[in-house]
Amino acid sequence: MSEVQCPRCGNSVSDLQSIDSGLMAKLKESGSVEAFPSQVCGNCFNQLAGSVARGSVLMMREKAKEQKKLMLWKSRVNLIKKARSCMTEKAFSEAAVAYEKYLKVLEVVFDVKSGELTPELFKDSARTQELTVVASVYWDLLRIYDTSEKYGDRQANVAKKLSSFLRFTPIYPDILRKAEVFVKTAKNPTVIKSFLKMTSDSKGRCFIATAAFEYHSPEVEALCHFRDSVLVKTHMGQALINFYYKTSPAIAEILDRLTVLKAPVRATLRVIVALLNRIPFKS
Repeated sequence: MSEVQCPRCGNSVSDLQSIDSGLMAKLKESGSVEAFPSQVCGNCFNQLAGSVARGSVLMMREKAKEQKKLMLWKSRVNLIKKARSCMTEKAFSEAAVAYEKYLKVLEVVFDVKSGELTPELFKDSARTQELTVVASVYWDLLRIYDTSEKYGDRQANVAKKLSSFLRFTPIYPDILRKAEVFVKTAKNPTVIKSFLKMTSDSKGRCFIATAAFEYHSPEVEALCHFRDSVLVKTHMGQALINFYYKTSPAIAEILDRLTVLKAPVRATLRVIVALLNRIPFKS
C-alpha cells in the first residue's frame, strides 16, 4: 500500500482525513494563525479536534465567569439598599456585613485581591458614578468600625481607602465637614484625625476638570499644580478655592450624567490651561 505525506506534520501515513467545513470554521474561530490544509493524518486530525473541544470548554467557562460578574454587578444595588436601611434602623452590624459584601462584589468584578480597590478601576465612564457610592460606603464603615476598639485595624484601612476615593467625588467637601464634626465625639479620634490629614495632603480633585477629562490627564495635573503653587498662597486664591469646592461638585455631577457636555468643557479648559502655561510662576 502506497503512503502519503501529511501536509501538516510531514509524517508518512497510509491515508489522510478530510477536515470538514464545520471543524475548519471552529478552528478559525479559535483565533489560531495556523493555515490548515484540507486533509491531514489521523494523529493531526485528533489533535485539531481536541484543541477545538478544549477551546469550546474554555470559552464556556469564560462566558460563565462573565455572566457571574454581571449578576454580581447587578446585585450590588440591593446590597447598598439593605445596608442603608440598616443604617437608618441603627443595625450597624448588619449594615457592615452588607457593605463588606458590596466591596467584595467589586473586587470580584474587577479581578483584584481583597483590599486592592482603587479609583483607577472606575475610569470607564459608565462606572465613574460608582466612585461616589464607594466613598459613601467607606464613610459609613469608618463610623461603624468606630463603635468598637476591636475594629481598630479595619477602621484605619477604611480611612486610607476613603481618603483615596473621596477626592474623586462630589461629596468631598460634605464628608470633610462631617469628619471634622465626628472627630470630636469619635471613640477613636486618632484614626479620624489621620483621615483628615491624609485627605488634606492629597487635596480635593479639580472636580470639573476631572469629570471632563477623567483622572490624571495633563489638563487636570496642570490645573491642580496652579492651585497648589499659586492660588493657595494668597488669601484671595484660598477664597477662590473654597468657593470652587462649594460650587463645582454639582457641576461635575451634571457632566457625569450629561456626557455630551464634556466636549465643550474640555475645549474651554484646554484654552485656560494654555493661558496658565504662559504665566511664569514658581513651583
